[in-house]
Amino acid sequence: MTGVPVPAAATPDHMGDPVVGQAGLWNIANLLTMMRLVLVPGFVMLLIHDGGHDPAWRSFAWAAFAIAMITDLFDGELARRYGLVTDFGKIADPIADKAIMGAALVGLSALGDLPWWVTGVILFREIGITLMRFWVIRHGVIPASRGGKLKTLTQGIAVGMYILALTGPLATLRAWAMAAAVVLTVLTGLDYIRQAVVLRRAGLAAQRERAAAQAEPPAEPGLRAASDLRATSDLRATVDAEPEHGQDPEREQRTSPRRQSHQNG
Repeated sequence: MTGVPVPAAATPDHMGDPVVGQAGLWNIANLLTMMRLVLVPGFVMLLIHDGGHDPAWRSFAWAAFAIAMITDLFDGELARRYGLVTDFGKIADPIADKAIMGAALVGLSALGDLPWWVTGVILFREIGITLMRFWVIRHGVIPASRGGKLKTLTQGIAVGMYILALTGPLATLRAWAMAAAVVLTVLTGLDYIRQAVVLRRAGLAAQRERAAAQAEPPAEPGLRAASDLRATSDLRATVDAEPEHGQDPEREQRTSPRRQSHQNG
């Protein structure tokens, strides 16, 4: 579900993948996503047909599941590579992913082929991480990691093997594949939680810094002008109180007796 777009300008979407703008609703990427959504009820009907244990119908169900997983790889790649990203695709693509995987897990558990706790762990992780991405989206995006991609691949292989009516060594092999998928599901989920906490803390710290900077605005022009006027008045009063510069001291001494005799006379 990842890819590098050809155009240079790109911004990350809510999944952390680079996108290159908006396109029309009816494009190949969205059509593949819609096909996956339509495949979900058809897949369920094939899986549970005739009691859910007919090898032939289980093979048909596996084919529908495989088509859905393959289109999941191509629709996101096409959207990013050719600038076909739309708001519908951003919402419908993860829904289609969770719908086909959830339908397979719940169906297999309902048929008794897969323990319910496995279904619960995987679905709880998938839904929880999706909600967490939207929870921290205002602080940034959590990019899809290599572990997450490996988890998706392992889940697809393990669930696909459980859809087929396998016996003998292949049945044992699929159990180990599912165990690996569960381990990767838990580990990558914990890593995403760690990334979300770090991202949210960094976002809150940045918000506090911006708020502190806005709390100390520069002095207004009116207040600055009044302060300058007071400073000028104080300076002028100080200058007036000082003796006049350039006054001759000897002249002052010569004129002082005359002024004093005139006052005495």
